[in-house]
Amino acid sequence: MDMIGEILISAALVISGIFGFVGSFGLVRLRHTLQRLHAPTKATTLGVGGMLIASMIWFYVEKDQFSFHELLITLFLFMTAPITAHFIAKVYMVQSLRPDDLPDSGSEHGWSPYEEAPEGHRKP
Repeated sequence: MDMIGEILISAALVISGIFGFVGSFGLVRLRHTLQRLHAPTKATTLGVGGMLIASMIWFYVEKDQFSFHELLITLFLFMTAPITAHFIAKVYMVQSLRPDDLPDSGSEHGWSPYEEAPEGHRKP
């Protein structure tokens, strides 16, 4: 393996380890649910993504083949972590906040978790 490949792999692993540590530390130390939500989503996206990128580089440098598995897993993580965080934040809003506690949304519709359900539909 050439020196540039080893440096890139090492850098990706060190950076992903730092993000994983900071995300774990933030999950333990932060007090509020929405603050705690931010730390693990970043650790998942950037920490695991960095390890997968290091694995892709290793396969390319060592085996002379491009690994699509790691690329697909990385893309899946990049797409699903923000969506999951968004849903958790909405559940927190519904369970913990009243509509009067929130600032004005700036639109005629207000905050979507507090909107009235259309006719024939009921909210859980």
